[in-house]
Amino acid sequence: MNRKPGAAVAGMTLVLLTAVLVSLSMGSVRVPVLSVLGQALGLCAQRTGEYATQAYILAQVRLPRIVLCMLTGISLGVGGCVMQTLFRNPLASPFTMGVSSGASFGAALAMVLGVGILQQNFLFTGYSLVAMNAFVFGMISLLLVSAVAKMSRSDMSILILVGTAVNSLFSAGVSVLKYISGAEALKNLESWLMGGFWGANWKAVLVLVPLLAVSVGVLLRMAWDFNAMNAGEETAATMGVPVKWLKRISLGLVTLIASITIAFSGVIGFIGLVAPHAARSMAGTDNRYLLPASGMMGAIVLLVSDTVSRTILSPKEIPVGIITSLLGVPFFIYILSRRRKQMWG
Repeated sequence: MNRKPGAAVAGMTLVLLTAVLVSLSMGSVRVPVLSVLGQALGLCAQRTGEYATQAYILAQVRLPRIVLCMLTGISLGVGGCVMQTLFRNPLASPFTMGVSSGASFGAALAMVLGVGILQQNFLFTGYSLVAMNAFVFGMISLLLVSAVAKMSRSDMSILILVGTAVNSLFSAGVSVLKYISGAEALKNLESWLMGGFWGANWKAVLVLVPLLAVSVGVLLRMAWDFNAMNAGEETAATMGVPVKWLKRISLGLVTLIASITIAFSGVIGFIGLVAPHAARSMAGTDNRYLLPASGMMGAIVLLVSDTVSRTILSPKEIPVGIITSLLGVPFFIYILSRRRKQMWG
């Protein structure tokens, strides 16, 4: 266990800031790092010609996308960490527990009913329906997985098997929606299901920031209770932790932040699985540090993945969900192969 988890979190923050700087400079139009710093510090006072173009690209195109990407990574990283702690299962995450597939079905259901997804005005045209559907079906998925696993009275590893079944169920529902969609709706839906930040703008950021700030803030305040849960539910109860209340509130918040970000970004898998494990190896198991470290790591991994997705074949973009799956599937297999060797606190 890292003896200086605070230093690990600080180090991740520096890495994240560096990734932001590099991401701002890269794209179909290259902006030198020094120019990025100059624009940020206001040194390029004469906003004409090349400087005006750079300022627009940075402030209105790349920066909102980067911020939205980081918010999504933070949400999925923290959400995955909370799920792994509560279920004491290293394979638990919004993706493997079926939350992402349920939320995807809910959002796709709203979209097929007539809500545009890639148009510029998507975020305020029918957004409330998309977000609400994503949250409701994400919660239904989580409740299904938890109920079936509880009825089985088996090892908690059954959660992953049930989550896989629920993923298949909602994936079938999405397939039905694709089948009955028109050509244009089908094209848009397919793009959204692969995950990406094409439609990112400041309106999206303004909608997400207060929701995520409150939800993640509440989860961070529960860090001591999560630490107690590492010793098991019975032990946590003897320490005065309201276990049932804690699980209901925290899982509700995780479902909320995962579903809302999915409504904006589409399906992005494995961030909630990879980020907590990477953070745990550097920051230890104390949730006072592990939770923010997981959020930081989620933001780093997703931001790097998004930067690669929009630059590797520039000016074309690869959906970022493809990049995260290429990273996450081998990691999932690796964790699965080492399941019996996992150490918790």
